[in-house]
Amino acid sequence: MCTLKAIIAPSVLASDISKLSEETNRMEELGAEWIHLDVMDMHFVPNLSFGPPVINNLKKYTNKIFFDVHLMVENPEKYVELLKTSNQLTFHFEALNEDIDRCIQLAKEIKKNNLWVGVSIKPKTNIEKIVPLLDTNLIDTVLVMTVEPGFGGQSFMHDMMPKVSFLRTKYKNLNIQVDGGLNIETTEISASHELT
Repeated sequence: MCTLKAIIAPSVLASDISKLSEETNRMEELGAEWIHLDVMDMHFVPNLSFGPPVINNLKKYTNKIFFDVHLMVENPEKYVELLKTSNQLTFHFEALNEDIDRCIQLAKEIKKNNLWVGVSIKPKTNIEKIVPLLDTNLIDTVLVMTVEPGFGGQSFMHDMMPKVSFLRTKYKNLNIQVDGGLNIETTEISASHELT
């Protein structure tokens, strides 16, 4: 029986970036338990967001909200030490050239810093490719991209939902996230696949 609960992690990128601490605190006051922070480097994805100094400073001005950092970057290994004030670091399987051994090493490094480990996959990546990584029990969360990473305003890809169903069937206690194109309708669709 799955005892995990659905969590909505508002994205910092959807806020007024000039007021990050106020916006994050407002989300926390409204009941958000997690905040999602997208780190983009203009290499793995064609956009640029913010990096470790902004995230670490923002952490100082929040109370207990969980910092869920999504690394849409090349060489995510370089970010672990810089972001150890976060709560979860999620790296892209594709950023490590789909190399399971390299993913395992990175997951262990993240765990050494007492952080949760997430792995994300792009829409075109076959979910079964990460099974050997998930079977190590090093991964706390799988982030299924429901849009192509790094671009705003895309429509939710309904055909990603079988990936969510596959994960929930095979890994009863795994946190599963979806990211992109979410609204009231698509959040309901995502949750129904997540909890089956």
